[in-house]
Amino acid sequence: MKTQSVAVSALLFRASVLVAAGDVRPTTTDKIKGAFFGSVVADALTLGTHYEYDAQKIKQFYGTIDRFYAPGEKTGGETHGVGWGNRNYHNGNGVGPAKAAGECTDYGDYNILILDFLASLQKSKKAVKRIELSDLIPFWQQKLSGWRSWLCSQTKQTYQQVSQGVAHKDLGGHSNAMAVRTAAAFAYFETEDDIIHASRAAMFTHRETTALQGGEFFARVTYKIIHENLSPRQAIEKVAQQSSTFIRDKVKQAIAKVAEATDEKKSLSKEEYVDDLALTSMARLWDVGKSEPIKVGKASPTEGTLPGSIYFILKYEGDFEAAAKANAGVGGDNASRAVAIGMVMGAAQGVQGIPPAWGAGHLTDWKRMEQQLNSLPLLVSTAAKSEL
Repeated sequence: MKTQSVAVSALLFRASVLVAAGDVRPTTTDKIKGAFFGSVVADALTLGTHYEYDAQKIKQFYGTIDRFYAPGEKTGGETHGVGWGNRNYHNGNGVGPAKAAGECTDYGDYNILILDFLASLQKSKKAVKRIELSDLIPFWQQKLSGWRSWLCSQTKQTYQQVSQGVAHKDLGGHSNAMAVRTAAAFAYFETEDDIIHASRAAMFTHRETTALQGGEFFARVTYKIIHENLSPRQAIEKVAQQSSTFIRDKVKQAIAKVAEATDEKKSLSKEEYVDDLALTSMARLWDVGKSEPIKVGKASPTEGTLPGSIYFILKYEGDFEAAAKANAGVGGDNASRAVAIGMVMGAAQGVQGIPPAWGAGHLTDWKRMEQQLNSLPLLVSTAAKSEL
C-alpha cells in the first residue's frame, strides 16, 4: 500500500506540473531557468551522500533521498570516500560553518560562482562578448577566500599557479574529472559557439582532453534542448554524431546500458540496486594507491561520469525528480553527475519540473540566485518583450 501511495503521489505531481505548464512545452525562458536551477537543485540533493561509495549503506540510512541533507547527516557527519577514507568533505574549510541541508557541493557552488560572475558583468555594463580569464580569475580568487565547499586538487593547483604568475593559457592540471560549471551561461550567451567557449573558460582549472570534452558535450546537448526544441535523447544522439570517438563510444555505452537495465528479460533489470550496478559496470576499477580501489563508474573521471549521467537522463527521461533521487542514492561522485543531469533535464522540463519541496524556501539562496539569473541578457530581453 505504501508503494502504491508513493507511485500515486508521483503521478499526481507530474500531472500538476502539466496543469501548471498549461500542458504545453516549456518556454525558452522556462528552459533557461530550468537548466540553471535543475543543476544546483540536483547537486544540493547529493550533499548528504557526496563521496559515499556504498549504495547499500545509503539506502540503509537514508532510504530514498527525497529531501536535502547536510553532509553525512545520517552517518555521523562523514561519508566514505574510498581511497581517501571517512571524512566530512564539506566542513567549511576553516573559513565558515560546515555546509548545511539545502546548500550545494563544490560542483553546484562553481555554477553559482559563474552565475554571480556573469551578473557582475551585466551590472558593470561592461560590453562582454565572451568569458575572458582576465575578468574571471580575479573574481574566482575573491570567491575562493570564502569557499566553504570541498577544494578539489585542480582548484588548489590552479590557485597556486595563478599566485606564481603562470600564463592563463597554461593554467590547470591534467585531471580527467568532469566539471560542468556553466548552467547559468544559457541566460547570457545566445550562440552555441559562445556557450562552448564559456564551458571551456569556466573549466580553466582542467587541461585534460576528456574532461573538457565532457563539459562541452553537455553544454551542446543543453543548448540544443533549449534552442532547437530537441528531447534529451535526440540532443544526445545528435551531439554524439558530431563528437570525438571517445564521446561517441561513451554515449553508445550508456544507451546500451539503459536498454539492458530496462529490459525485463535481462537480469540487471531485476536487481535491487540496478542503477548502482549499471554505473559500476560501465568503467574499470581504479587503484589509486590509497586504501582500496575506486569504482570509476561512480567516481569523478569523465570515462564514468559522462555515461553515468547519460544513463540517468535517458532512463528517467521526462522525470527530473526520479532521476535526481536515483543519482543521489547511487553515491560516489554523484554531485559531478548531478550538475549534468540537472542541467539537461531541467532544460527539457523547464523550471516548473523541479518539485516545490526543492525550490524557493528549501534550496538556500534560491531567491537571490533567481534575481541574479533574471538580470542576465536573455532573460531580461525576454521579460522586456513580454511587457510590450
